[in-house]
This record gives sequence, structure tokens and C-alpha cells, in this order.
Amino acid sequence: MKIAIRYSMATVDSDGHVAGHDAGATLVRRLLRVFPGASLIGPGPRHCAGFDMIPLEFVDGTDTVVISMDVIDSLSIWRTLELNCDEPKIMNFVWWSTSQYSHKVQRAGLALSCALFPTFANSERTALEVREIVQKLTIQPFAEKARVGWVNLGIRLEHVRPHNDHTVPVVLYPAIYMSERKQPQVFLDVVERLVKRTPIKVEARLHESSLISEQAMRLSRRNWAWVGPLTATREDYWEALARTTAFLATAAEESYGLEYIEALVAGAVGVFPDRSWARAILPVDYPYLYRSTAEAEAMLYRAVTETAKCRHEIDLAAGGDFAQWLRARHDDDNFEKAIADRVEEWFGN
Repeated sequence: MKIAIRYSMATVDSDGHVAGHDAGATLVRRLLRVFPGASLIGPGPRHCAGFDMIPLEFVDGTDTVVISMDVIDSLSIWRTLELNCDEPKIMNFVWWSTSQYSHKVQRAGLALSCALFPTFANSERTALEVREIVQKLTIQPFAEKARVGWVNLGIRLEHVRPHNDHTVPVVLYPAIYMSERKQPQVFLDVVERLVKRTPIKVEARLHESSLISEQAMRLSRRNWAWVGPLTATREDYWEALARTTAFLATAAEESYGLEYIEALVAGAVGVFPDRSWARAILPVDYPYLYRSTAEAEAMLYRAVTETAKCRHEIDLAAGGDFAQWLRARHDDDNFEKAIADRVEEWFGN
């Protein structure tokens, strides 16, 4: 059984590597690692570094499972494969929050796709959202037969570097986009008040589409902030996390929160909104969940002025060792095994 990965936003650089450090590109690389010999569906045939790129029209649907990261497109993928194959094999991979699709046509398309094709989700929370959408927006015979699996994405723990706090605490904007859902205005308001109380250095490493946003431009004009592009390599990324003191999460919704998990494992103190997505990835008694911007500022102030005490309190909430708690629940070895097992369960002979 062959595997082909479909992610329309994937790009391959001149050296034949999947380019970019956003979540989508990172997941494409992980899937290529999980399934040796897998192909990446792209605009034309090409031999790349350790994998081949092939057009969708060249995929042999009789012996190939297409893992579709573009879930709403799965129906059109099926139609293309069905021209030369009676029963195309497609597995959806929902790796984002379903709330990003708000139009009725988008949500109906998502529901139908997840009802017709086995769907693997990046967290229990996302899987529950998928099931709810399928039940609400499709007919009962489809909903009853929908197959949905999940596992926490996890991170590659071998990338983690020893933590080293700077003299001036580093506060991270923990997302790579400044979209409305991330609520960057809340972050800006809090750190602008905080810097009047204590010295901090704010860092924001953003996707190029967000570098020219109004909020990014506003932040970049502050002499206590650095705003720039994503790091060139994963090594640089983890080195930057290793010197991060704290971060303030402000997103209204997340499907999993990979960036936050990585920052926490790297040793940063995380201040989160008191929302269900945040509680899903944290210990039950996690002490830094805010309900107002005033609480967010107070918690972030403690995180940068009493960092050792904050880390101790978080350790206690996690049963003694927060780092170990995270590692036990967010190791990408679990993801690799779970998605491989699901492919075998759903499509194996």
C-alpha cells in the first residue's frame, strides 16, 4: 500500500526539501517521515530529497491511500481518482480548528467530507468537533458510519534545548499569525502596559503574511520589541525558545496548540486564556489561566518577575514535574504510531 500526501499549500525548495516552518509544512515533513516512500501531491512530477512529487492525476488509486490535509477538497480528489479507479482510498487529516470554516457552504462541505471518508484529527477536542459537525449537517446513515480517530500531535522531544533565561525577560508572542482568531490586540495591550512596570523584551516571529499587518507594524516600532520572520531552521527555532521566559496566549480558539506546547516544553511560563482549548492541553490545576486582561497582565508580570516561583507552582499543579507531564502526553512518537495504525486499520487488507 502506497501513501500520497495532499496539502495544496506545500512548497518544495530548490534543494528538494519541503519549505517553511508553519504547522502545515511541519506536518507534511512528519508524514513523509512516518510513511517512508510516501509521495507529495503537487503541480508536476519531480524527484525531491527523499520523496517524489507527483500530480494527483498520476496517482494510482487502486493501491494508494491519499492523506488529504485539504479536507474540503477531498470530494474533488475522489472525483479525480475515480476516473481511473472504482474505489479511491482517501483519509482526511483535520489538523486545524474547525471554527475557521464559518460559511454554511464550507461547514456543509467539511461535514460531508468527514462523513464519507475516514478522518484523523490532531486532538480529542478536534475529533469531537468533527463528530458534532457530521451529526448536525449530514443525514443519519452517513453520520452513523463516520469513522473518526485522533491523537495529540505531540512534538519531537529530541529538539528541545537546555533552558537559559536572559537578564531581561523575553516575552514571546506565541503564534505565527496575527489573525482575528489569535486576538493579537489583546497581547499588544497587555505587553504595552506591562513594559511600563518592568523591563521586558518582546519577540514575535511571524509568517510573512502577518509581518505587514497593522498589529505587527505597531509592535515593531517599540524599542523593547523585535518582530521578524520565522527562523530559518528548526535548530534556530528551538534555540530561540530556550531563552524565552514567558508567553501570553490570546487565541479565542485552537484545535490543539502546537506552538504553545513547544514553548512550554522548552521551559517558558505560559499564561493562557481560561478557555476550553487551553484547559485541554494543561493540568487540571494549572495556575495561569486568566479571565480578563487585568488578570493576564498580573499573571504575566509574575511570570517575568518571579519566574522560578511560577515554575514551581506549575510543577506542583502537574504532580511535581510539569516537563515530564508534558512529555508523557505530547510526544510525537504517539502520533506516528497512532496515524500509522489508523491507516492500516482503515485501509489495510
